[in-house]
Amino acid sequence: MGRVSVATTSNLTVKYGTFTALSDITLEIPEGCVGLLGPNGAGKTTLLKAFLGFLDPAAGSGTVLGLDIQASGREIRQRVGLMPEQDCHIPGMTAVGFVAFAGELAGMPSEQALRRAHEVLEYCGLGEARYRNVETYSTGMKQRIKLAQAIVHGPKLLLLDEPTNGLDPAGRVQMLDLIRSVTHGKGVNAIVSSHLLPDVERVCDHVLVLAGGKVRSSGLIKELKRLEGHPVDVELREASEEFARQVEAAGAKLLSAERSVYRIQMPGLPEETAAQVMRAAQAAGAQVRGFHVAERSLEEAFMEALGG
Repeated sequence: MGRVSVATTSNLTVKYGTFTALSDITLEIPEGCVGLLGPNGAGKTTLLKAFLGFLDPAAGSGTVLGLDIQASGREIRQRVGLMPEQDCHIPGMTAVGFVAFAGELAGMPSEQALRRAHEVLEYCGLGEARYRNVETYSTGMKQRIKLAQAIVHGPKLLLLDEPTNGLDPAGRVQMLDLIRSVTHGKGVNAIVSSHLLPDVERVCDHVLVLAGGKVRSSGLIKELKRLEGHPVDVELREASEEFARQVEAAGAKLLSAERSVYRIQMPGLPEETAAQVMRAAQAAGAQVRGFHVAERSLEEAFMEALGG
């Protein structure tokens, strides 16, 4: 059985006046946690607004959770949790009052919304500050309350727009751990829009690259990082010219040698390569300390998608 799509577009074009923000985009966003990557101005936030039914497409169509983005915007917004890039709190309200209000706006009865607000604030690490006014919160706390109001009504899909904005390193780790906890094993899907590749790699399995209003690449992160030909990285206890000669004599291509790490490509599967590497090391009297299939960084895959 194939993976279900939580959102789709078909030849979707969105314009602001004469400016084309999204150009003829066709895509499917699978279940799970999906990273929406791209430089500033790529069209990421516009795509999220289109999914929520806030924008009228110039052409094309789209669905979210099976609902049409043009005909069912209000129903979509009741079923989706949005964590916007900008602050969305209401000054003068306590945290628990604000989050409960967000639940009521999504259609929850007031008592249920209040009970759920206490639960999600505790979950987001704001339990002790629940009765403080939200404008007194630090940047990190404001980011976490944005997540709390996005999940209060139990949505099946979260749209998270630059969720680590303005956070220090410790705050970023806390936020990413929260997102990963919410979206893994709890039946909640998420689209995480970000220009920070390490953040996306930490929480997402699948990635979609946007640039200039067009889809440049999409796929599983592990697939995008895969190198053609399945090269392997072999780390020796110390550098060995004899090892390099032995692997080349065995028909391997030595792609690089840096200190005691050798990137080798052999015909055949990585498992077969492992046996050949061990034979070459034995013949050279070299000790293998590490062996793994080589991959490129997500940044390299991202730059390739952008064309350089």
